[in-house]
Amino acid sequence: MITNIPGYPRIGIQRELKKACENYWTGKLSLERLELTARQLRKQHWDILQQQGIDLIPSNDFSFYDQMLDMSLALGVIPARFRPLQQSFANPACLELYFAMARGYQKNGFDITALEMTKWFDTNYHYLVPEFDHSSGFEILSRKCVHEFKEALQLGITTKPVLIGLVTYILCGKIKSAGLTREQLLQQLLPPYIQLLQELQQAGAGWIQLDEPCLVTDLEPAATALYEQAYHAIRTALPELKILLTTYFGGLEDNISLATSLPADALHIDLVRAPEQLNSVLETLPAHMHLSLGVVDGRNIWKNDFANSVDMLRQAIAAIGENRIMIGTSCSLLHTPYDLGEETQLDAEIRQWMAFARQKVQEVAALRSILQGDTTLLDENSRVMNSRKSAPGIHIPAVQERMQQISAADTTRQQPFSVRQRLQQERLQLPLFPTTTIGSFPQTVEIRQLRSNLKKGHITATEYDNDIRNAIREAIHLQEALGLDVLVHGEFERNDMVEYFGEQLQGFIFTQNGWVQSYGTRCVKPPVIYGDIQRPHPMTVNWSSYAQSLTEKPVKGMLTGPVTILQWSFVRNDQPRMDTAFQLALAIRDEVKDLEDAGIVVIQVDEPALREGLPLRKAQHETYLDQAVKAFRLAVSNVKDTTQIHTHMCYAEFNDIIAHIAAMDADVITIETSRSQMELLEAFASFSYPNEIGPGVYDIHSPRVPDVTEMEKLLDKAATLLPARNIWVNPDCGLKTRKWPETETALRNMVMAAKEARCHR
Repeated sequence: MITNIPGYPRIGIQRELKKACENYWTGKLSLERLELTARQLRKQHWDILQQQGIDLIPSNDFSFYDQMLDMSLALGVIPARFRPLQQSFANPACLELYFAMARGYQKNGFDITALEMTKWFDTNYHYLVPEFDHSSGFEILSRKCVHEFKEALQLGITTKPVLIGLVTYILCGKIKSAGLTREQLLQQLLPPYIQLLQELQQAGAGWIQLDEPCLVTDLEPAATALYEQAYHAIRTALPELKILLTTYFGGLEDNISLATSLPADALHIDLVRAPEQLNSVLETLPAHMHLSLGVVDGRNIWKNDFANSVDMLRQAIAAIGENRIMIGTSCSLLHTPYDLGEETQLDAEIRQWMAFARQKVQEVAALRSILQGDTTLLDENSRVMNSRKSAPGIHIPAVQERMQQISAADTTRQQPFSVRQRLQQERLQLPLFPTTTIGSFPQTVEIRQLRSNLKKGHITATEYDNDIRNAIREAIHLQEALGLDVLVHGEFERNDMVEYFGEQLQGFIFTQNGWVQSYGTRCVKPPVIYGDIQRPHPMTVNWSSYAQSLTEKPVKGMLTGPVTILQWSFVRNDQPRMDTAFQLALAIRDEVKDLEDAGIVVIQVDEPALREGLPLRKAQHETYLDQAVKAFRLAVSNVKDTTQIHTHMCYAEFNDIIAHIAAMDADVITIETSRSQMELLEAFASFSYPNEIGPGVYDIHSPRVPDVTEMEKLLDKAATLLPARNIWVNPDCGLKTRKWPETETALRNMVMAAKEARCHR
């Protein structure tokens, strides 16, 4: 039996890569020091896996920003707008170009927007979307995968290079030139892709992992043909190369025959997300092919149930023999925190139920030991599994009873939107193209230090509250000075839009160092939902009420929606996920009512992760979306018709769920559209979306500040697609990660763009 890890976290246990990259961007760290940090992290990861006896240790799973972006640079997929910048550098594949594609570039006479960013399948990880056009001349620009393989080899470690599969890479990209087909792209990209594989083989690589998660999605016949063409071309060029075809995030289902017929030497399947596929895969697997069984969960933090995993492994061994079996995690451990050993303050009982990336590697090794006869590991694991089932706080009768009492009336507003819109306009008296922001304002060093000092006991709660109130007061005065129409309090008291609420709800527990990469250097520390959820007290009312007391303009109450809290937490795996979502919805529902009772007339309940939770298979979409919409409506439907409910969504394709977004019946939805130049808005126009909408007019994930003309053009485009009376003006997302100078400039330009747009109507 071979042990196989598809990928390992890369940001560093103390977020060393994040800090190094951000210091490099600000000029505080040299390129040499940045690259040294990267080498140190790679060595640490390889050493950990080697010490655990892992046979297939990944390389090239490391990235300074994103593996899809790495592949774009490797294959020379450089959008036309970046080529003049590329030509200005001595090295056409330098990190400066790489980061410019990720973050945008606004200096040295250039003003270039970043690549579009969207979610990696149904995870909270964001990838940079490849852009394909006719003018591209594809060739190898970066040999990062080869260099990192050789780097490990010099340390005495033979790794398994990991590359994004070429077909998944193409299917997850966007074609920007009319007439260009995916079949043409495949033929153009195959030569440099095959050349990279040849160079890896020449460098001494045995196994090479090609990630093809698109194989667990619904494939059109043309996509199936791409797979057949690509893998037969690769096999023809490299008959001796050992290819590990890797799938994850779901089951192969109707693609089993395709996956097992491709000329690969091993197939990796996700048995955490889709254990039911094992029988069919075993029946279809050709005699020459190894089977890698992803039995350890690569996306959650719960300890593996060894008994269940051993049963599946033994079933596979009985069918094809242990010599053809690989034991692994379900997917890359990129989606889990580093090391549970760093968590010294967790409740001891709950901690014993958990496993982070390092422990999951140990679990893979332990499963092999159990199969080789070490039953003591199995016995101890069984004891832990049983202790979790009966622990206090897992099941709360009052919560279960309230869940049973949910009715259709609880998920329905009193009047339809057409009536509510008139009543809300009479109450709010907002101008055409009203301006607002999504919620958060810059989290400065001082604000972060304030929260840290409170936790450490260096300041009192009263001192903390006073300083937060001062920050809120300054933010309100700034927004009034800028001329914004609907204000926000800035969320200075919040560490994270999910963690903040989890800290005040029963059923949650929190880590000290459970950081997970969301995109680039953006890291989140998801809370852990371990038991039934209820709200013991109001969570946001005091801050929102204080902010509203400072101004005559409406101030939004800011909440995170139930589905987003679900998606961005590590969720208990002992009950259906949507049961947990409805428990969250009931807690948010109570908070919404308290905000309204306190005089807050605009309440925003963000659901940026609603699309993210969409199952990868269309057959499962309707069930999920119906439940997700019901959870949102349960959270917000207990208010008066004059109370305006907002929601926010970002970085997702909306076309396939637009009817369900409408069914959410939010009075106003704000969405990310600037990176796609309002392309996403076309789905709302085609659907004749009835409610109000705020298409983001500038990208907050880039330090680039757009001018008034640029934003006005986006508004003009929006107004050609939707009624002007229904359009709001706002940034793409919250401003938490930005700096104050750029924030003020961008918002000032945004308000001016809105005023210009009003003059044209």
